[in-house]
Amino acid sequence: MKDPYEILEINKNATESEIKQAYKKLVKKYHPDKFIDNPLRELAEEKLKEINDAYNFLMSNRNNNFSEEELLYSARIDIQNGNLAEAERKLNMVNKKTGEWYFLMGILNQNRGWYDAAYSNLETACSMNPGNREYNNAFNSLFRRNDNYRKPYNNRDHNICNICATLYCLDCLCECMGGDFISCI
Repeated sequence: MKDPYEILEINKNATESEIKQAYKKLVKKYHPDKFIDNPLRELAEEKLKEINDAYNFLMSNRNNNFSEEELLYSARIDIQNGNLAEAERKLNMVNKKTGEWYFLMGILNQNRGWYDAAYSNLETACSMNPGNREYNNAFNSLFRRNDNYRKPYNNRDHNICNICATLYCLDCLCECMGGDFISCI
């Protein structure tokens, strides 16, 4: 989900009454009943669902005003448990992008298989905290893994002679058994 404050068009320090006021205003603006027989009806329904999700999230988490350090720690736990969507949601709530934030976002992207984004985030984390062993190990591990994907294609010892010899031997064996793998015309 995108930033719920952005969806409701309010700032991050909004009070509960400001959140409710913004929610009511947007519901009136995008309510599907206003778009009957209009091609924009489906878009309005999607926008209203997004507004409802943002409002429900903010209202359910009003009393859970976590610090950014708590959000980062919680996101780390979510990544370890495989709850990547929740981890990403928490990371998106963090305003200050620290080395820890880039590290966690890199691990999250790596777990999703998005290696370019993971590489970029881990590289940023390492440059922000060059002495952090955990960040460096993760970056080097990803770098080596990426390097291993390239090596098999460069170092393969398969050439056309080996393939032809294998097919010839297979044809000879088949002919000995009364069959024919490669027919001679």
